Amino acid sequence: MISQEEILEILNNYDKDEITIATLGSHTALHILKGAKLEGFSTVCITIKGRDVPYKRFKVADKFIYIKDFSEISSESVQEKLRELNAIIVPHGSFIAYCGLDNIENNFLVPMFGNRKILRWEAERDLERKILEEAKIRTPKKFNNPDEIDRSVIVKFPGARGGKGYFIANSKEEFYKKVEFLKSRNIIDDEDVKRAHIEEYVVGANYCLHYFYSPLKDEVELLGIDRRYESNIDGLVRIPAKEQMEINIEPSYVITGNFPVVIRESLLPEVFKMGDNLVLASKKIVPPGIIGQFCLQSLCTENLELVVFEMSARIDGGTNSFMNGSPYSFLYNAEPLSMGQRIAREIKLALKLGMENKIIY
Repeated sequence: MISQEEILEILNNYDKDEITIATLGSHTALHILKGAKLEGFSTVCITIKGRDVPYKRFKVADKFIYIKDFSEISSESVQEKLRELNAIIVPHGSFIAYCGLDNIENNFLVPMFGNRKILRWEAERDLERKILEEAKIRTPKKFNNPDEIDRSVIVKFPGARGGKGYFIANSKEEFYKKVEFLKSRNIIDDEDVKRAHIEEYVVGANYCLHYFYSPLKDEVELLGIDRRYESNIDGLVRIPAKEQMEINIEPSYVITGNFPVVIRESLLPEVFKMGDNLVLASKKIVPPGIIGQFCLQSLCTENLELVVFEMSARIDGGTNSFMNGSPYSFLYNAEPLSMGQRIAREIKLALKLGMENKIIY
């Protein structure tokens, strides 16, 4: 595991007046880079030819590092270029997927915003459940194998898939039938099946809660809430039930977009409690714990109970729904504020106070 001392030594050799905020051109790069520019930083986008269009059109990147394939992001040549640019990386879902957790933990010698050790705790379901249970956050019942299925369950597979391959089953027979269908389409393989995560399907309204924990202020902020557009399930539910049965299409849950929402105000005390508890639990289990942005993906039942089915220990894609601020981020300083700008503001303050050790790992 790369130590913080190694990273801080690299950071100490940077020109602190010429810090660049960098990320991979995907996922949430637009508002990460735009937010950095609004706070006065230079920006660099790591991308491949053809995928640079939005970052050029929206003029959020000052410089580009071009690679042939996203998997090259962890190469030594890319790392050298980033260090030459005095870069601080802001990781997101695509960055983690292409760089790989092993590389992030052991080989990626570029200063990174946040605690790189906690990223594995969102990627591995058992670790994720452990930290949520430590935080006393209600989660769906877990089933250890298909033979235990006695109700509607949702089956998820490892990695940052954006919902691809997820399915609902009501029995072990239906589980294996759908597994064989997905394998025939090369959507999953035998290794995925061995690592399948089976949990109770909770019926409720979906709320993705986006938080920011500031180590400099020791405070958890709620910056926004969104819901997801998922394909093809959101198209299927618009078809009358009779026609749904007749067309015989397997539903899928691939995330295609997000839209902002607000939650019932009386639920906000519980929303803040969950965020606070997760930060405290993370400090205990994976010190120094969560730093900066994180997300709890929840369902609100008819009894107004919030059930968390997933955690993101880094910036979540739903933050794209409030690039120009949300009703919640506006309440702090009466200004539009994206998650990207909030990250840049924390980095800026840490550099000003000489407290980089609180946010860079």
